Amino acid sequence: MSESAERAPLPPGPDGLPVVGSFLRFRRDPFAFYDDLREYGDVVAYRMLGYDMCSVLDPAAVEAVLLDDADAYRKPDLLGDALDDYMTEGVLLTEGDQWRAQRSTLQPMFYRERVEAYGDLMAAYARDAAADWADGGDVDLQAAASEYTLRVLARTLLDADLGEHADAVRGFADAVREIGRAGSLAAQLPRWVPLPSRRRHRRAFERFDGVVADLVEDRRDGRPTDGGGPADLLSLLLAAEYPDGSTPSRTEVRDQLMTFLFAGHDTTSLALTWAFVLLNRRPAAYDRLRAEVDATVDGDRATVADLERLPYTDRVAKEVLRLRPPAGALFREPREDVELAGYRVPEGTMVVLPQFAVHTDPRFYDDPETFRPERWTDGLEDDLPDYAYFPFGGGPRHCIGMRFAALELRLALATLVANVDVDVRDPDVDPALGSPFEPADDVRAVVTER
Repeated sequence: MSESAERAPLPPGPDGLPVVGSFLRFRRDPFAFYDDLREYGDVVAYRMLGYDMCSVLDPAAVEAVLLDDADAYRKPDLLGDALDDYMTEGVLLTEGDQWRAQRSTLQPMFYRERVEAYGDLMAAYARDAAADWADGGDVDLQAAASEYTLRVLARTLLDADLGEHADAVRGFADAVREIGRAGSLAAQLPRWVPLPSRRRHRRAFERFDGVVADLVEDRRDGRPTDGGGPADLLSLLLAAEYPDGSTPSRTEVRDQLMTFLFAGHDTTSLALTWAFVLLNRRPAAYDRLRAEVDATVDGDRATVADLERLPYTDRVAKEVLRLRPPAGALFREPREDVELAGYRVPEGTMVVLPQFAVHTDPRFYDDPETFRPERWTDGLEDDLPDYAYFPFGGGPRHCIGMRFAALELRLALATLVANVDVDVRDPDVDPALGSPFEPADDVRAVVTER
């Protein structure tokens, strides 16, 4: 611990109740809870069910945690505990040399040129999805978007068609989302507490584990290559050798696939769902988006080359990710007592970086709760403090699939808009705070051909 950290005061914050701390207030209305936290400042301490917590609402302090002092923080063990140790060997949760070796090995799959080569397939599958949605008429928008993004991910990164296995992947994603919701007891209580939800989660995890085992076994019989190297993520993992001469364990391969199958499809499916919800709230924005797509996209699907001529589509995507960032919040834990924005944050504290709260701070955004894609003009990004907008995290541990997700969102949005109208029945659906940041209720929509 540095001398300055030792002398620094603890952050201010609410006292809370004995034992439960602020958990009940947070669980009752997490958005109101964060509104109250702002009264204490930009670094606020509190307790929940025995855990010391610290929320960071200042972009400069967020930058310190994610970038400037990134090595002083780690991913909390609580995340892996809540998942019964599944995914803990994946790049999302590993630490130190293991994480660096994994990141270096996986990075070539996400270089710009390689990601852009997936563009035609992303758009073609979006065109197929548009036809399916219009055929069905009334659709569960989140489920339909999930089916689309999972199909893209399986083909581009796994060179596989999940077929009957898709339900197991979605069941796994449902379990992870339930655990990640604000106020989830499964994420807060020790794993030995026999919650009924834990048994349900365990069954979903074990079913998905079996799917991954089947994928690995099938691929061991033949690994497609691209120019002499592995052509997809699964083949890359099975052929990988780390600098120390070791190779990924069976558990590590499983957890990497779980990580990418969950995060890789959930991020874009939720963003697409929220895009149509928010566009239905602002018909003028929806009309402007349609007009731009109609004037630019030639045919029934957008191309990577079209994106440079779709600036309003880009602004819609940015605004969706501002109001509904994929994770809602990021979490870190200091390895020892640290100084943060003039305060001492003790080792073991759960540091919360709430993207949803920073992204709607009136100090940085006018009318922050309103969906206004046009705000991303007139140099807003140049005027924003660094880390006032960080939907994909930041620093060395920013989302490795950021380019993939951003490209897929824009191509899918433009292609869907070119083909169908999506009329959301209840565009006033509230968000459910959590990781990920999903709608609180089913989003039903009437989809018609244009």
